[in-house]
Amino acid sequence: MKTAFISGATSGFGRAIAIRLASMGFKLIITGRRKERLDDLTSLLKTEYSAEVLALCFDVRSNEACTSAIQTLPEEFQTIDLLINNAGLAAGASPFDQSSLIDYDQMIDTNVKGLLYITKLIVPKMIEQKAGHIINISSIAGIEVYPNGSVYCASKHAVNAITKGLRLDLIKYGIKVSSISPGMADTEFSLVRYHGNQEMANAVYKGLIPLSADDIADTVEFIISRPAHVCINDIQINPAQQANTYISHRN
Repeated sequence: MKTAFISGATSGFGRAIAIRLASMGFKLIITGRRKERLDDLTSLLKTEYSAEVLALCFDVRSNEACTSAIQTLPEEFQTIDLLINNAGLAAGASPFDQSSLIDYDQMIDTNVKGLLYITKLIVPKMIEQKAGHIINISSIAGIEVYPNGSVYCASKHAVNAITKGLRLDLIKYGIKVSSISPGMADTEFSLVRYHGNQEMANAVYKGLIPLSADDIADTVEFIISRPAHVCINDIQINPAQQANTYISHRN
C-alpha cells in the first residue's frame, strides 16, 4: 500500500485529492492549520474508505513546525511514495502600489517557503528508497502574469521554477516531479484572496463555469496512474471559457 503526503488538505484541492487517493487505496498523511477540519476529513476518510490516515495540524510557514511534524512520523508512515505540495493561497488583488507587505509575506511564506520546507524534509526519504513522485500544485499565474497579481504570480512562477529544478536534480534517483497549473477554480481561493468578502469572491466566477476541486483530483489521478516509465511533467488546466489569465468568455 502506497503512502501519500498532502499539504493544505483541509479544503479545496487538497481535500478533494485526499478523498480521491483514499478511494484508490492510499495511506494518507494529511496536513493543515485547521484542526477541526482535519479531524472531520480524517473521520470521513476512515469511515467511507477505510483509509489509514495520519492528520498533522501545523502551519507550513514555520520550518520548525514542518520539521517537528515530519521527524516524528510513526514507523508505518515513514515511507512516502507521493508528495502533493498543495498548501497555497492568494492574498489581495490590488495594483502593486496599493498592495500590502503583509499579503506579500503570507503568499511567499506559504506558496514558496512552505513548499520548500516540506519538500526538503521528504526528498531524503525518497532518495533513500530510490523512488517517489512529487506533484506541485501551481497555477496559471505561474505561467502568465496578470494585472493586480504581481506577487502571487511571482510566487507561482517560483513554484514552476522549483518544479523544473527538482526534476533535473532528482531524476537520477528515479523520482518523478510533476506540476498542475489550474485556471479559475471555485474553491475558497477567491474568498481568501478578498479577505472574506463573499460578494467579490462570487464575482470572479460570474457568467462562466469554473473548474472544481474534483477536476484537479481527476488530474492527479491521471498523472499517478500512468505506467512506471511515463512522467507527466506539467499540466495546465483551464475552464473551457477561460483562454488565459485575463481573457475569458462570460455568458
